[in-house]
Amino acid sequence: MAKVKGIKLFTYLALTACSVVFALPLVWVLVTSLKPVEQTMTIPPTWVPKTYYIQVAGKQIEVKKGVVTQEAGVIAVVKDGPKKGERLFVPDSQLKDDKALVQVQVADRIEENYYAVDIEKKVRPGWVQVIEKFSTQYEKVEPYWTFVPPQEVTEKVKFWFRNYLDVFAKIPFLNYAKNTLIVCILGVIGMTFSSALAAYGFSRIRWKGRDFIFTLTLASMMIPFAVVMVPLYGVFKAFGWIGTLKPLWFPCFFGGAFSIFLLKQFFMTIPRDLTDAARVDGCNEFAIFWRIILPLSKPALTVVALFHFLFAWNDFMGPLIYLTNKDTYTLSLGLQVFQSQHGGTEWHLLMAASAMVLLPILILFFFAQKTFIQGVALTGLKE
Repeated sequence: MAKVKGIKLFTYLALTACSVVFALPLVWVLVTSLKPVEQTMTIPPTWVPKTYYIQVAGKQIEVKKGVVTQEAGVIAVVKDGPKKGERLFVPDSQLKDDKALVQVQVADRIEENYYAVDIEKKVRPGWVQVIEKFSTQYEKVEPYWTFVPPQEVTEKVKFWFRNYLDVFAKIPFLNYAKNTLIVCILGVIGMTFSSALAAYGFSRIRWKGRDFIFTLTLASMMIPFAVVMVPLYGVFKAFGWIGTLKPLWFPCFFGGAFSIFLLKQFFMTIPRDLTDAARVDGCNEFAIFWRIILPLSKPALTVVALFHFLFAWNDFMGPLIYLTNKDTYTLSLGLQVFQSQHGGTEWHLLMAASAMVLLPILILFFFAQKTFIQGVALTGLKE
């Protein structure tokens, strides 16, 4: 008995550890979406968003950390030359008789010369650079900066919820979401109904060649999308649908091999006595399908709808091939374009947008998980 309990405990601990590992990417997305941009790619990683403050002339200002000095030096203001008036950090090794070695860009080369400077502050090794942080990143004023001992920097936990609002200012997120919902909803309607209709024909009606056609249907799942990608593009181009959302949802009204297989297996678990009694009462095949089979197949239909919704919501290849107008971009393509069109990726905004993309999926699965699990568990049982 003790041995059995030990095995169960070990199993639970192993499953818990695996769950934590699989949850880490989601936690990282959520945490990064609440950070300022300078804390998104730090080494070691910053798991808790923080804000730093220093006291300047009796006033507390918000700052971000920069480099840490490895040698002593000074903060100095250049008195003459091309960089007159600029504040610089100058290591002691580059100071000579109140003059600092300053690099100046001249045409296509960099020249180094000594220029007179006014020393503002001495800096010791190990001090950290702090740079004034504005409320927005578009301030035109030059930020104040200095070097201070690490103990003079006050640290506080702060979650940057405004990242989620900034997403809507930088990305047409609502338009992308609208396009994605159109594709998902129409695709789910088409895939669920057409697959159920085909599955009914394969499972409840006897006709010549049924098994052969069903085998061909299953075999179509083995054809890679890359094989049919070019012919499909040619077909949709001939219809004038390139640049519209139609190629992403219209094919769903012709069913899907996996969905047909899943529903067929579920329909086979429904007793034939119900359908036979309906035929005796005068119901035709469509009435039996609509009034008896579909109401009894809600778990399996939910699985099909959920699977296709997840596929359409996350689909990237389809929108990349068929959509040419930014006004019709879906969320997956829109976020990729946002990342690629900026010289430095604003990871905090990208992660905030990604978190909002994940949220509907999590909510949908949370409310549908009981029906989803029931549908998967019952599929494939024999009559």
